[in-house]
Amino acid sequence: MKVSVLTPTYNRAKTLSKLYTSLKNNLKYEVEIEWLIMDDGSNDNTKEIVKQFVDENVFPIRYFFQENQGKMSALNHLVTEATGEFIIECDSDDYLTDTALKYIKEKCIVDEKIYAYAFLKYDKDNCNIGRLFNVDGMENTMFDLYFKQGEDGEKALVFNTAIRKKYCHQLEENEKFVTEARLYHQMDKNYQIKCYNKAIMICQYQKDGYTKNIKEIFKKNPKGYYAYFKEIFEHNMKNVSFQKRLYVIKHYILFAYLSGAKNPIKQIRGTFNKILYIGLYLPGRFFSKKF
Repeated sequence: MKVSVLTPTYNRAKTLSKLYTSLKNNLKYEVEIEWLIMDDGSNDNTKEIVKQFVDENVFPIRYFFQENQGKMSALNHLVTEATGEFIIECDSDDYLTDTALKYIKEKCIVDEKIYAYAFLKYDKDNCNIGRLFNVDGMENTMFDLYFKQGEDGEKALVFNTAIRKKYCHQLEENEKFVTEARLYHQMDKNYQIKCYNKAIMICQYQKDGYTKNIKEIFKKNPKGYYAYFKEIFEHNMKNVSFQKRLYVIKHYILFAYLSGAKNPIKQIRGTFNKILYIGLYLPGRFFSKKF
C-alpha cells in the first residue's frame, strides 16, 4: 500500500515539523509514504525547513511553490501529482496519530464504489471533533451523514486516488477558497464513503487559520459559497431535518446578498424550501447587511 499525503501550506514553517515527525512515526507499519507539499507563497523559512526534511531522505518528499492562490488551488495541483493508491489531505497545522497508518492499512482497500474512508479527527486535547459515526464500518454519503443523520465536526478522509483525481475544487472567478463540502457533494452523486470510529489525525487550530477567521473567509469568497448552497437544493432533501433546512436557507440568503445574485428564489427547488425562504427573507437580508 502507498499513501500520498498532500499538504498545502502558507507561512507554517513552525508547524510542519510536527507533521513530519508524525509521518516518520508511522513508517513502522510498513506503508509506503510520499509527502507532497505546496508552498502557497510563504514568506517565512518554509522552503528551508522542507529542505531539511528532504535531506534526511527518510521517505520521498516533493516540494512545490506557487504564488499565493489559496488552499484549494494548491490541492488541485497536488492531487495531479499523487502516485499513491490513497490520498490524505493533511493541513500544515494538523498531524497524524501514532496509529494512523495502522488503521488505514487495516481498513482501506481499493473499492470502485468507495471514494473515501472517513475516520475521526481529534483536537490537541485528544477530544473527538464532532460525533461518533452511528455504525462503525457503515457506507454512506457525506451529504446524508451531515444533513440527514446529524453528524457534525471535522472528519479525516482517506481518498481512493483514482476517484479523487476525477474531481477538483471549483473556484468562482477570482476567489481563493470554497468549502470542501462542495467537492464531497459532487463525489456523493456517484460514490460513497465508508466510516470508522478510529482517530487518525490531530488538529491544531491556528489564530490566523481558516476556522478562526471564517467570517472574513465568507466575505472574500461569497460566490463559491453561494454556488455551494445553491447546489444543495439539487440533492434529495427528503429526511433533511428542519434545523438543517433553516441552516441552508439562512446561509443561502446571506451568500446571495454578498455575491449580488439576481432572483435567488428561482434557484430553490421544493415548495417547502421556497416557503422557508420567503419567511426568512426579510430578517435574512437585515442580518446580511449587518454582517
